Amino acid sequence: MFENIELWVLLALCVAAFGAGLIDAMVGGGGLIQIPALFGLMPSQGHATLLGTNKISSVVGTTFAAYKYAKAIQVPWNAVVPATAMALIGAYCGAYIVTQISTEVLRLMLPLLLIAVAIYTFLRKDLGSVHAPKLDKNRERFFGACVGLAIGFYDGFFGPGTGSFLMVAFVVFFGFDFLAATAGAKMVNIACNLASLAWFAPAGHVIVALGLLMAVFNLAGARVGASLAIRKGAGFVRKALLAVVFLLILRTSYDSYWPYLKAWFA
Repeated sequence: MFENIELWVLLALCVAAFGAGLIDAMVGGGGLIQIPALFGLMPSQGHATLLGTNKISSVVGTTFAAYKYAKAIQVPWNAVVPATAMALIGAYCGAYIVTQISTEVLRLMLPLLLIAVAIYTFLRKDLGSVHAPKLDKNRERFFGACVGLAIGFYDGFFGPGTGSFLMVAFVVFFGFDFLAATAGAKMVNIACNLASLAWFAPAGHVIVALGLLMAVFNLAGARVGASLAIRKGAGFVRKALLAVVFLLILRTSYDSYWPYLKAWFA
């Protein structure tokens, strides 16, 4: 089953999956750990196959985290249901397009978007501390659908930071607190992962056995992360979000700009 994968690589991927599940359950951004681990430890595999394998692992941990939040938090379903429905469409389209074209432009833009998110979240000290919805029911549904379609497409097309972007969108545009936003983001994330898999799996872009093994560890991490977030509250989640976004900025900046800098100074 794993004849072509060295034992130390399997162990490293399982550790990465646990860390990804832990972080993702709290604030999103599990791809910060799991995707670089897959790409770094399995360089001979195609990028679509590694992204598809990542989705198998991620969907299990995200589904468990969503279950934990739904038991403990009042999920804002009025916005989440249309966001989830449209995320299915957006993520499927994004997963298809990523197999057809280059992601280079988005790769270069991503660090700049993350810097904007970090600055806004840092300056707004009260952001997400109180659950105070801003929109009426109809506008919640409409903007939920728009957010789901846009971020779903991004998740299928590229992916890193999807959970964090969803959280910030629910807090900033809808007025949810961080815990409600996290609960909503988990639901939408499940749809994103399933829709992406609906493209990757039939196209043969998954390593099923590896994805399932990593899923076990991702689920274990998600269990710890969701419990921590629920127990410690919105203030803790805000701090964790800032830390994850900062790490995402460092990681995506390195991935995007270092090759150009290295070529410039060569």
